[in-house]
Amino acid sequence: MLGTRIITAVVLLAVLLSVLFSKSFLFFALVAALFFAAASWESFRLFHNRQPVFGAAVWTAVFLYLLYTGNAGTARLLFVLSVAIWVVRLIPSLKVGLPPLEAMGSRLLNGIYGITILACFLAVTVLFQQSPLYLLSVMALVWIADIGAYFSGKAFGRRKLAPTISPGKSWEGAIGGWIAVLVIAGASTLHPALENTFAPQILARWGWGGFILVMTVIVAFSVVGDLFESQLKRRAGMKDSSNLLPGHGGVLDRIDALIPTLPVAVLFGSWL
Repeated sequence: MLGTRIITAVVLLAVLLSVLFSKSFLFFALVAALFFAAASWESFRLFHNRQPVFGAAVWTAVFLYLLYTGNAGTARLLFVLSVAIWVVRLIPSLKVGLPPLEAMGSRLLNGIYGITILACFLAVTVLFQQSPLYLLSVMALVWIADIGAYFSGKAFGRRKLAPTISPGKSWEGAIGGWIAVLVIAGASTLHPALENTFAPQILARWGWGGFILVMTVIVAFSVVGDLFESQLKRRAGMKDSSNLLPGHGGVLDRIDALIPTLPVAVLFGSWL
């Protein structure tokens, strides 16, 4: 199992690096569309939709259309809508629970979660156009938060963060991930070669108070993105969103924390 995970991770890293540094937006867009289609298909399966392939095809067509038109106003509206959806509907569900799978409310939830996935992948393209390194600098914050939370939780975890959704997560782990992001992102602001990445630009524009606020929001959104997908899997009775990535589960399992985070990062970095 470990060997399979390592092989898959190496292949994914190779694909990621080849796409990011290919200097071809067309290649990047096609690979992004492929992963978006997979994530959409998995999302429909988590909601027990009867036609997940058809649903994923429709959403992918919308994604490609948005890429083709390249309307900045539409993209910005979608990012704001995604953040509103998380704040108003998806984050509260972590406390109040999800509607039954067969209920109309679940179908509506399927649609609005699909909007957030669409916004995430559109944000990926916007961040990529800023620069591949800029995109990596945002994604790295989520990875650092996750790794920091894992080791902090292992070492100090006592109080459960969401015991009915993800029993392995703790408040101590989440705080450890937050501290790791503050320290490493703060250190990145000291290196001249990284001055055009996300954290140094936030510091330059907002100062240290704004920097801490933005990093805190990034970490918080990454945690709720992870928890929400765990909640969907628990309700659907599924361990992983799919088996598309051997040893790692599905695409959603790898990007769940990025879904609410990347649109927020775009808004903080290039608009607000």
